[in-house]
Amino acid sequence: MNVTLFDAIDEEIRDARDRARRRDQLTRQRVTLIRQIDEVRSLLKELESQLAKEDRDVAKLEQGGFTAFVSGLLGNKEENLARERAEAAVVRQRVDGQRTRLGWLNTDLRTTDQSLAQLGNPGSELDVLLARKERMLVESADPRGRELADIAAQLASVGADLREHEEARQAGVAASQAVGYVLRHLGGARGASTWDMLGGGVFTDMVEHGHLQQADQAAWHAQRALDTFSRELADIGVRANPRLPEVDTRWFADVFFDNIITDAIKHQRIARTGEAVRNVADWVGGTVNDLAVRCAELTRHHDALARRREQLLSA
Repeated sequence: MNVTLFDAIDEEIRDARDRARRRDQLTRQRVTLIRQIDEVRSLLKELESQLAKEDRDVAKLEQGGFTAFVSGLLGNKEENLARERAEAAVVRQRVDGQRTRLGWLNTDLRTTDQSLAQLGNPGSELDVLLARKERMLVESADPRGRELADIAAQLASVGADLREHEEARQAGVAASQAVGYVLRHLGGARGASTWDMLGGGVFTDMVEHGHLQQADQAAWHAQRALDTFSRELADIGVRANPRLPEVDTRWFADVFFDNIITDAIKHQRIARTGEAVRNVADWVGGTVNDLAVRCAELTRHHDALARRREQLLSA
């Protein structure tokens, strides 16, 4: 029996199997994407309702009325107006961020749907090819052919597993870097906050608020990386939904009410947020390490199968 008679159909089977595996992968990712889109839409609806309320509160103070009248009598109208504007700005920023995130997710969904359309139905093709290969093997009565077919199937499966785990690992590394960037800016803000409590003054406030603003922007990009990591993990059967805490941008308004009490409150907020982000960073790091171990195991298995295949082909 000449083993090379199986070369052509083996190549067709490998191609069909890879495309079928890819279709399964994309289908799972699509399910995760739809879930993420639904979550963001729900959150966005709540935030838009909250923003409408905040805008109404600002308008009441700006346009007069009972609320403005009472604030005027108490002598704190300007202070209340500044605070209400700051609260509205915070919610507006979160609305804009979630809208951007929704746009990213919808773009990913369209790309996934396009890829699925291009793949067609490789599962049916694979069934036909496997049936033909089975007939060839039965007719050949060559045990080498049977073992080679089994090895080819294992190589395809292990190779696909390795590729998917490596994709998840790389997504985890990217997420870890993005979360680390948030941590660095929160650390800078915490250091500035410490000096602020000791009487750092306006310059220290500017440094602190600058770090917080950068941390807030970095957090949106980090959440996108975490969303991608979540989808890659779902592809290998791991369900996770890592979420970064919101960076409380009301800190920017605290410059209007700067004193030792508000400085201490700001410092505690920064510390709590930093701790929560650190927990996410630790989870990502541990998961990436686990994926690296699994990738090494799959690589060893794949290499052993390849060596056995070469032995059979060289016999």
